[in-house]
Amino acid sequence: MENRRLLSLDILRGLTIILMIIVNDPGSWSHVYAPLLHAEWNGITPTDYIFPCFLFIVGVSIVLSMKKQQDQGKSRTELIKKVLWRSLKIYAVGIFLWLWPNFDFNEIRWVGVLPRIAFVYMACAILFLYGSRKIQWYFGISALLGYWVVMAYFPIPGIGFPDLSMPEKNWAHFIDNLLLPGRLWQETWDPEGILSTIPAIVSGLIGMWAGYLLLQKDELKNRINLLFFYGFILLFLGDLIQWFFPINKNLWSSSFTIFTGGIGMLSLAAFTYFFDIKQSRYQFKFAHAFGVNSITAYSLSSILTVVFYSSKWLGLSLNDEFMLLCDRLGLPLKLGSLIYALLYVIILWIPIQVLFKKKIYIKL
Repeated sequence: MENRRLLSLDILRGLTIILMIIVNDPGSWSHVYAPLLHAEWNGITPTDYIFPCFLFIVGVSIVLSMKKQQDQGKSRTELIKKVLWRSLKIYAVGIFLWLWPNFDFNEIRWVGVLPRIAFVYMACAILFLYGSRKIQWYFGISALLGYWVVMAYFPIPGIGFPDLSMPEKNWAHFIDNLLLPGRLWQETWDPEGILSTIPAIVSGLIGMWAGYLLLQKDELKNRINLLFFYGFILLFLGDLIQWFFPINKNLWSSSFTIFTGGIGMLSLAAFTYFFDIKQSRYQFKFAHAFGVNSITAYSLSSILTVVFYSSKWLGLSLNDEFMLLCDRLGLPLKLGSLIYALLYVIILWIPIQVLFKKKIYIKL
Protein backbone atom coordinates (compact mmCIF):
# COMPACT_ATOMS: atom_id res chain seq x y z
CA MET A 1 0.00 0.00 0.00
CA GLU A 2 2.66 2.52 1.05
CA ASN A 3 4.95 1.81 -1.88
CA ARG A 4 2.15 2.06 -4.42
CA ARG A 5 1.02 5.37 -2.96
CA LEU A 6 4.54 6.74 -3.13
CA LEU A 7 4.77 5.48 -6.72
CA SER A 8 1.69 7.54 -7.57
CA LEU A 9 3.28 10.61 -5.99
CA ASP A 10 6.58 10.04 -7.82
CA ILE A 11 4.81 9.75 -11.16
CA LEU A 12 2.79 12.91 -10.55
CA ARG A 13 5.98 14.72 -9.53
CA GLY A 14 7.76 13.41 -12.62
CA LEU A 15 5.02 14.58 -14.98
CA THR A 16 5.12 17.99 -13.30
CA ILE A 17 8.87 18.28 -13.91
CA ILE A 18 8.48 17.15 -17.53
CA LEU A 19 5.87 19.85 -18.09
CA MET A 20 8.15 22.41 -16.43
CA ILE A 21 10.91 21.55 -18.88
CA ILE A 22 8.58 21.66 -21.90
CA VAL A 23 7.32 25.09 -20.85
CA ASN A 24 10.77 26.48 -19.99
CA ASP A 25 12.61 25.16 -23.05
CA PRO A 26 10.72 25.66 -26.35
CA GLY A 27 12.53 25.70 -29.65
CA SER A 28 11.79 29.40 -29.90
CA TRP A 29 10.07 31.78 -27.51
CA SER A 30 8.69 33.60 -30.57
CA HIS A 31 6.64 30.54 -31.50
CA VAL A 32 4.83 28.96 -28.55
CA TYR A 33 1.26 27.67 -28.30
CA ALA A 34 -0.84 29.85 -25.98
CA PRO A 35 -1.55 27.08 -23.39
CA LEU A 36 2.24 26.72 -22.92
CA LEU A 37 2.63 30.37 -21.90
CA HIS A 38 1.88 31.90 -18.52
CA ALA A 39 -0.99 34.35 -18.28
CA GLU A 40 0.50 37.82 -18.70
CA TRP A 41 -1.28 39.14 -15.60
CA ASN A 42 -4.77 38.28 -14.32
CA GLY A 43 -6.13 34.97 -15.57
CA ILE A 44 -4.75 31.45 -15.81
CA THR A 45 -3.45 29.00 -18.40
CA PRO A 46 -2.56 25.29 -18.06
CA THR A 47 1.07 26.34 -17.69
CA ASP A 48 0.16 28.22 -14.52
CA TYR A 49 -0.92 24.94 -12.91
CA ILE A 50 2.58 23.45 -12.95
CA PHE A 51 4.55 25.28 -10.25
CA PRO A 52 1.78 25.28 -7.59
CA CYS A 53 1.22 21.59 -8.32
CA PHE A 54 4.89 20.95 -7.55
CA LEU A 55 4.60 22.88 -4.27
CA PHE A 56 1.48 20.86 -3.47
CA ILE A 57 3.54 17.68 -3.99
CA VAL A 58 6.24 19.09 -1.70
CA GLY A 59 3.60 19.37 1.04
CA VAL A 60 2.32 15.82 0.52
CA SER A 61 5.88 14.48 0.60
CA ILE A 62 6.66 16.31 3.85
CA VAL A 63 3.84 14.53 5.67
CA LEU A 64 4.52 11.08 4.24
CA SER A 65 8.30 11.26 4.67
CA MET A 66 8.50 12.91 8.08
CA LYS A 67 5.77 10.78 9.58
CA LYS A 68 7.74 7.72 8.49
CA GLN A 69 10.95 9.12 9.99
CA GLN A 70 9.17 9.96 13.24
CA ASP A 71 7.83 6.40 13.40
CA GLN A 72 11.42 5.20 13.01
CA GLY A 73 12.34 7.11 16.16
CA LYS A 74 14.05 10.20 14.73
CA SER A 75 13.86 13.18 17.03
CA ARG A 76 12.47 16.57 16.12
CA THR A 77 15.97 18.03 16.51
CA GLU A 78 17.38 15.57 13.97
CA LEU A 79 14.61 16.29 11.53
CA ILE A 80 14.82 20.08 11.77
CA LYS A 81 18.57 19.94 11.11
CA LYS A 82 17.88 17.92 7.96
CA VAL A 83 15.15 20.36 6.91
CA LEU A 84 17.35 23.44 7.31
CA TRP A 85 20.30 21.82 5.55
CA ARG A 86 18.16 20.60 2.66
CA SER A 87 16.50 24.00 2.28
CA LEU A 88 19.91 25.64 2.11
CA LYS A 89 21.09 23.19 -0.55
CA ILE A 90 18.03 23.69 -2.74
CA TYR A 91 18.37 27.45 -2.43
CA ALA A 92 22.10 27.31 -3.27
CA VAL A 93 21.43 25.21 -6.37
CA GLY A 94 18.85 27.77 -7.46
CA ILE A 95 21.40 30.59 -7.17
CA PHE A 96 24.00 28.51 -9.00
CA LEU A 97 21.64 27.83 -11.90
CA TRP A 98 20.83 31.51 -12.21
CA LEU A 99 24.55 32.40 -12.35
CA TRP A 100 25.40 29.57 -14.77
CA PRO A 101 27.37 29.78 -17.05
CA ASN A 102 28.69 33.38 -16.86
CA PHE A 103 28.67 33.82 -13.06
CA ASP A 104 27.99 37.52 -13.29
CA PHE A 105 27.38 38.36 -9.64
CA ASN A 106 26.30 41.88 -10.57
CA GLU A 107 23.20 40.33 -12.19
CA ILE A 108 22.35 37.86 -9.44
CA ARG A 109 18.69 37.08 -8.81
CA TRP A 110 18.14 36.09 -5.18
CA VAL A 111 14.71 34.57 -5.76
CA GLY A 112 13.35 32.15 -8.34
CA VAL A 113 11.81 28.70 -8.74
CA LEU A 114 14.24 26.69 -6.60
CA PRO A 115 14.59 29.41 -3.95
CA ARG A 116 10.79 29.46 -3.63
CA ILE A 117 10.72 25.67 -3.34
CA ALA A 118 13.36 25.93 -0.60
CA PHE A 119 11.37 28.53 1.37
CA VAL A 120 8.07 26.65 1.01
CA TYR A 121 9.66 23.35 1.99
CA MET A 122 11.34 24.90 5.04
CA ALA A 123 8.22 26.74 6.24
CA CYS A 124 5.90 23.75 5.77
CA ALA A 125 8.32 21.33 7.40
CA ILE A 126 8.71 23.62 10.42
CA LEU A 127 4.93 23.90 10.71
CA PHE A 128 4.69 20.11 10.52
CA LEU A 129 7.30 19.57 13.23
CA TYR A 130 6.34 22.37 15.61
CA GLY A 131 2.68 23.10 14.92
CA SER A 132 -0.42 21.03 15.37
CA ARG A 133 -2.78 20.48 12.48
CA LYS A 134 -5.06 23.12 13.97
CA ILE A 135 -2.21 25.64 13.96
CA GLN A 136 -1.44 24.74 10.35
CA TRP A 137 -5.08 25.36 9.43
CA TYR A 138 -5.12 28.67 11.29
CA PHE A 139 -1.89 29.75 9.60
CA GLY A 140 -3.10 28.79 6.12
CA ILE A 141 -6.49 30.45 6.38
CA SER A 142 -5.10 33.56 8.11
CA ALA A 143 -2.33 33.89 5.50
CA LEU A 144 -4.77 33.78 2.58
CA LEU A 145 -7.28 36.14 4.20
CA GLY A 146 -4.59 38.55 5.37
CA TYR A 147 -2.86 38.54 1.99
CA TRP A 148 -6.19 39.21 0.28
CA VAL A 149 -7.05 42.15 2.57
CA VAL A 150 -3.60 43.75 2.31
CA MET A 151 -3.27 43.29 -1.44
CA ALA A 152 -6.78 44.47 -2.30
CA TYR A 153 -7.59 47.16 0.28
CA PHE A 154 -4.53 48.62 2.05
CA PRO A 155 -3.23 51.90 0.55
CA ILE A 156 0.33 51.79 -0.80
CA PRO A 157 2.73 54.64 0.11
CA GLY A 158 3.08 57.05 -2.80
CA ILE A 159 0.56 55.12 -4.91
CA GLY A 160 -2.73 54.97 -3.06
CA PHE A 161 -5.22 52.12 -3.14
CA PRO A 162 -4.07 48.98 -4.99
CA ASP A 163 -5.11 48.39 -8.58
CA LEU A 164 -4.89 44.65 -9.16
CA SER A 165 -5.27 45.11 -12.91
CA MET A 166 -1.78 46.66 -13.07
CA PRO A 167 1.58 45.06 -12.17
CA GLU A 168 2.99 48.26 -10.68
CA LYS A 169 0.14 49.12 -8.30
CA ASN A 170 0.19 46.44 -5.63
CA TRP A 171 2.02 45.66 -2.39
CA ALA A 172 4.05 42.78 -3.85
CA HIS A 173 5.57 45.12 -6.42
CA PHE A 174 6.16 47.82 -3.81
CA ILE A 175 7.93 45.50 -1.34
CA ASP A 176 10.04 43.74 -3.99
CA ASN A 177 11.18 47.06 -5.41
CA LEU A 178 11.93 48.40 -1.93
CA LEU A 179 13.55 45.42 -0.21
CA LEU A 180 14.64 42.77 -2.71
CA PRO A 181 18.32 43.11 -3.69
CA GLY A 182 19.88 42.11 -6.98
CA ARG A 183 18.10 41.61 -10.27
CA LEU A 184 14.33 41.27 -10.40
CA TRP A 185 12.69 39.15 -13.09
CA GLN A 186 10.49 42.03 -14.25
CA GLU A 187 12.97 44.83 -13.43
CA THR A 188 10.91 46.39 -10.62
CA TRP A 189 9.13 43.28 -9.28
CA ASP A 190 9.48 39.53 -9.24
CA PRO A 191 6.83 36.77 -9.53
CA GLU A 192 8.78 34.79 -6.94
CA GLY A 193 9.24 37.82 -4.71
CA ILE A 194 8.97 38.36 -0.96
CA LEU A 195 5.28 38.92 -0.23
CA SER A 196 3.89 36.35 -2.68
CA THR A 197 5.95 33.64 -0.97
CA ILE A 198 3.42 33.71 1.90
CA PRO A 199 0.47 32.33 -0.12
CA ALA A 200 2.90 29.99 -1.90
CA ILE A 201 3.57 28.39 1.50
CA VAL A 202 -0.17 27.73 1.71
CA SER A 203 0.09 25.79 -1.57
CA GLY A 204 2.46 23.49 0.30
CA LEU A 205 0.12 23.35 3.29
CA ILE A 206 -2.77 22.23 1.06
CA GLY A 207 -0.49 19.40 -0.03
CA MET A 208 0.18 18.58 3.61
CA TRP A 209 -3.56 18.37 4.31
CA ALA A 210 -3.82 15.94 1.37
CA GLY A 211 -0.97 13.95 2.92
CA TYR A 212 -2.87 13.70 6.20
CA LEU A 213 -5.86 12.32 4.29
CA LEU A 214 -3.66 9.64 2.74
CA LEU A 215 -2.41 8.61 6.20
CA GLN A 216 -5.89 8.12 7.63
CA LYS A 217 -6.65 4.58 8.76
CA ASP A 218 -9.49 3.99 6.37
CA GLU A 219 -10.01 2.19 3.08
CA LEU A 220 -7.91 3.76 0.36
CA LYS A 221 -10.98 4.20 -1.82
CA ASN A 222 -12.64 6.31 0.91
CA ARG A 223 -9.52 8.48 1.22
CA ILE A 224 -9.46 9.02 -2.52
CA ASN A 225 -13.12 10.02 -2.43
CA LEU A 226 -12.24 12.65 0.17
CA LEU A 227 -9.42 13.96 -2.04
CA PHE A 228 -11.85 14.27 -4.95
CA PHE A 229 -14.42 15.98 -2.73
CA TYR A 230 -12.01 18.51 -1.20
CA GLY A 231 -10.44 19.13 -4.59
CA PHE A 232 -13.84 20.06 -6.00
CA ILE A 233 -14.53 22.36 -3.02
CA LEU A 234 -11.19 24.14 -3.50
CA LEU A 235 -11.83 24.61 -7.22
CA PHE A 236 -15.25 26.10 -6.47
CA LEU A 237 -13.89 28.43 -3.77
CA GLY A 238 -11.00 29.58 -5.94
CA ASP A 239 -13.37 30.35 -8.80
CA LEU A 240 -15.69 32.22 -6.42
CA ILE A 241 -12.97 34.29 -4.75
CA GLN A 242 -11.46 35.38 -8.08
CA TRP A 243 -14.37 37.81 -8.44
CA PHE A 244 -12.95 39.70 -5.44
CA PHE A 245 -9.22 38.87 -5.74
CA PRO A 246 -8.40 37.86 -9.35
CA ILE A 247 -6.57 34.64 -10.14
CA ASN A 248 -3.00 35.78 -10.71
CA LYS A 249 0.12 33.62 -10.67
CA ASN A 250 2.49 36.60 -10.61
CA LEU A 251 0.95 37.73 -7.32
CA TRP A 252 0.17 34.14 -6.23
CA SER A 253 -3.22 35.51 -5.28
CA SER A 254 -5.39 33.79 -2.68
CA SER A 255 -7.82 32.69 -5.39
CA PHE A 256 -4.91 31.28 -7.42
CA THR A 257 -3.62 29.40 -4.37
CA ILE A 258 -6.99 27.83 -3.62
CA PHE A 259 -7.87 27.07 -7.24
CA THR A 260 -4.54 25.39 -8.03
CA GLY A 261 -4.69 23.59 -4.67
CA GLY A 262 -7.90 22.04 -5.93
CA ILE A 263 -6.16 20.99 -9.14
CA GLY A 264 -3.37 19.40 -7.09
CA MET A 265 -5.87 17.58 -4.90
CA LEU A 266 -7.81 16.24 -7.87
CA SER A 267 -4.60 15.20 -9.64
CA LEU A 268 -3.39 13.29 -6.60
CA ALA A 269 -6.77 11.61 -6.23
CA ALA A 270 -6.81 10.58 -9.90
CA PHE A 271 -3.27 9.20 -9.82
CA THR A 272 -3.83 7.34 -6.57
CA TYR A 273 -7.03 5.84 -7.97
CA PHE A 274 -5.31 4.87 -11.22
CA PHE A 275 -2.31 3.17 -9.61
CA ASP A 276 -3.62 1.97 -6.26
CA ILE A 277 -7.26 1.12 -6.81
CA LYS A 278 -7.11 0.04 -10.46
CA GLN A 279 -3.52 -1.24 -10.02
CA SER A 280 -2.67 -0.39 -13.59
CA ARG A 281 0.20 -2.32 -15.09
CA TYR A 282 1.28 0.67 -17.12
CA GLN A 283 3.45 2.52 -14.63
CA PHE A 284 4.47 5.67 -16.53
CA LYS A 285 8.10 4.64 -16.08
CA PHE A 286 9.27 7.57 -18.21
CA ALA A 287 7.76 9.99 -15.69
CA HIS A 288 8.76 7.82 -12.72
CA ALA A 289 12.45 8.32 -13.55
CA PHE A 290 11.97 12.09 -13.50
CA GLY A 291 9.93 11.88 -10.30
CA VAL A 292 12.56 10.23 -8.13
CA ASN A 293 15.26 12.70 -9.25
CA SER A 294 13.08 15.74 -9.84
CA ILE A 295 15.43 18.51 -8.68
CA THR A 296 18.32 16.83 -10.50
CA ALA A 297 16.30 16.70 -13.73
CA TYR A 298 15.24 20.33 -13.40
CA SER A 299 18.83 21.42 -12.67
CA LEU A 300 20.19 19.42 -15.60
CA SER A 301 17.66 21.05 -17.92
CA SER A 302 19.06 24.45 -16.93
CA ILE A 303 22.72 23.43 -17.12
CA LEU A 304 22.47 21.88 -20.59
CA THR A 305 20.92 24.99 -22.13
CA VAL A 306 24.50 26.14 -22.86
CA VAL A 307 24.70 23.23 -25.33
CA PHE A 308 21.17 23.11 -26.73
CA TYR A 309 20.17 26.79 -26.59
CA SER A 310 23.41 28.66 -27.10
CA SER A 311 26.21 28.94 -29.66
CA LYS A 312 28.83 29.41 -26.96
CA TRP A 313 30.11 25.82 -26.88
CA LEU A 314 29.21 24.32 -30.27
CA GLY A 315 29.62 27.43 -32.39
CA LEU A 316 25.98 27.23 -33.47
CA SER A 317 22.63 27.35 -31.72
CA LEU A 318 20.91 23.97 -32.05
CA ASN A 319 17.46 25.32 -31.34
CA ASP A 320 17.83 28.08 -33.94
CA GLU A 321 19.09 25.58 -36.51
CA PHE A 322 16.17 23.27 -35.74
CA MET A 323 13.66 26.09 -36.16
CA LEU A 324 15.26 27.05 -39.50
CA LEU A 325 14.92 23.44 -40.62
CA CYS A 326 11.24 23.44 -39.63
CA ASP A 327 10.74 26.63 -41.62
CA ARG A 328 12.39 25.14 -44.71
CA LEU A 329 10.24 22.00 -44.43
CA GLY A 330 7.09 24.07 -44.15
CA LEU A 331 6.34 22.77 -40.64
CA PRO A 332 4.26 25.15 -38.47
CA LEU A 333 6.80 26.94 -36.31
CA LYS A 334 4.80 26.56 -33.11
CA LEU A 335 4.67 22.82 -33.71
CA GLY A 336 8.40 22.77 -34.44
CA SER A 337 9.06 24.68 -31.23
CA LEU A 338 7.06 22.13 -29.23
CA ILE A 339 8.79 19.19 -30.95
CA TYR A 340 12.18 20.64 -29.99
CA ALA A 341 11.06 20.92 -26.35
CA LEU A 342 9.89 17.30 -26.42
CA LEU A 343 13.19 16.18 -27.94
CA TYR A 344 14.99 18.06 -25.16
CA VAL A 345 12.96 16.13 -22.58
CA ILE A 346 13.97 12.85 -24.24
CA ILE A 347 17.64 13.88 -24.22
CA LEU A 348 17.39 14.74 -20.51
CA TRP A 349 15.64 11.42 -19.88
CA ILE A 350 18.76 9.47 -20.93
CA PRO A 351 20.98 10.42 -17.92
CA ILE A 352 17.95 10.50 -15.62
CA GLN A 353 17.02 6.97 -16.72
CA VAL A 354 20.61 5.78 -16.10
CA LEU A 355 20.36 7.08 -12.52
CA PHE A 356 16.96 5.43 -12.18
CA LYS A 357 18.21 2.06 -13.44
CA LYS A 358 21.15 2.17 -11.07
CA LYS A 359 18.79 3.20 -8.23
CA ILE A 360 20.76 6.39 -7.64
CA TYR A 361 18.47 8.99 -6.11
CA ILE A 362 20.14 12.36 -5.63
CA LYS A 363 18.50 13.90 -2.58
CA LEU A 364 19.36 17.53 -2.07
